[in-house]
Amino acid sequence: MALKIRLRRMGRKKAPHYRIVIAESTMPRDGRFVATIGHYNPTTQPETLKVDRDKANAWIAKGAMPTDTVRSLLRRAGVFKPESALEAVTETVSNAAATAGKAAKGAASKAAGVAKGAAATVAGAASSAASTVADAASSAASTVADAASDAASAVADVAGNVVDAVKDAAGTVADVVSDAAGAVADRVTGGDDAEAAAAEAPAADATASADADEEELPVSTTDAPAAETPAVNDQVTDAAAPEGDKPAEA
Repeated sequence: MALKIRLRRMGRKKAPHYRIVIAESTMPRDGRFVATIGHYNPTTQPETLKVDRDKANAWIAKGAMPTDTVRSLLRRAGVFKPESALEAVTETVSNAAATAGKAAKGAASKAAGVAKGAAATVAGAASSAASTVADAASSAASTVADAASDAASAVADVAGNVVDAVKDAAGTVADVVSDAAGAVADRVTGGDDAEAAAAEAPAADATASADADEEELPVSTTDAPAAETPAVNDQVTDAAAPEGDKPAEA
């Protein structure tokens, strides 16, 4: 049965820490383990690394093989002695690079969090400003609509008053025109009567004059008595006879 020295993940989401355990190679990462020889927390500043060197050396002596990550941690903890100065320098540089990478990752994560917070703040401010502008626009539109309604009502009232005044004036004008037309008609009718009377007056005068002439004319000879009208023959005879020979009057 092969044994491995590896990390077992612990802690909550985005805040992990690890146990350095001895487990069978067939077990999953967070599965059953045989023993614990230390723990590692990369989230602290500085990071935390504690290893029981005696237990680590004992399990290594029994054939337990550390993973690359655990080997690096055990070297940092002093379990493995560097075989040469070059290896020591390489290990130091590797550790420094790992530490710098983790620091950069942490800084990037913090910067991303700050940027996300700033973006959320800007979005909230923009949303609030948009809401304020929308409310102001709605209020202004409502005010304009009310003012327009009042103006329309006032215009309608004025128009109604003007229509009423025009109707009244038209009625008055119609009455005046009707009265004037009646007066003109009466005057025209009176003028016709006067002309008729003037035309009838000469006719009456002519009739009266004719009657008067008829009264003054002499009585017609045809109507006079025969004894009073001398006969034509007698007149002729009287004219022809001499004065001494006039016959005696009967």
